[in-house]
Amino acid sequence: MGGSNDRAEGGWDKTKGNVKEGVGKATGDEDLEREGRKDQAKGGVKQAVGHVKDAVDSAKDGLKKD
Repeated sequence: MGGSNDRAEGGWDKTKGNVKEGVGKATGDEDLEREGRKDQAKGGVKQAVGHVKDAVDSAKDGLKKD
């Protein structure tokens, strides 16, 4: 999976988590709220992994050009 796919999935997880957290807060469902925060954290990690993959790919491309 490429970096852009990881970043996209991460963005989706963050959005989904934000909605879950909001619904959990609105309904008083602490489990749903906690699950939302977990999804947001997971999304942040996926996005970071995507950025790292892109940086590695760019570095490899730079080495190939030399």
